[in-house]
Amino acid sequence: METKYRCNCPFTSALDVLGDKWMLVIIKQMLIENKETFKDFTESDEAIATNILSSKLKQLEEFGLITKSKLPNNKKSVYYHLTDKALDLTPIILELGIWSDKHLREVHPTIVNNEGMQLLRTDKAQFGRVIEEKYREKLATTMAPMKSTSLVLQS
Repeated sequence: METKYRCNCPFTSALDVLGDKWMLVIIKQMLIENKETFKDFTESDEAIATNILSSKLKQLEEFGLITKSKLPNNKKSVYYHLTDKALDLTPIILELGIWSDKHLREVHPTIVNNEGMQLLRTDKAQFGRVIEEKYREKLATTMAPMKSTSLVLQS
């Protein structure tokens, strides 16, 4: 896939990759909501159409923001994982959450207001560390069967 960049501005170039309606939503779903399969995404509250989801997952993979794999005991399901490049977007996702909480709550009063949002308001750095640590722990657990199986197959 060849991305057409509108100009040489780093802000505009980042938006050329991430600025559509779904890219950061999918990354947020993976990071915060633990979505990892196509089915997980289709069952989310955001209700992304399956054809758009397929396209966006492919683009995220081509940009190096996600990888995909299959478990050895379940070749049917594809699991999507954030890369370090995608995890580097965590501060941006947190800032969008803070901005939304501050500026949209008045016009959208049903925005989530749970313990996680309270922590995000009071200690953004801690919130970021917690979600990244949880994601990395989950990733290590999910990837462990794949690594152990591949080692067995290589010997």
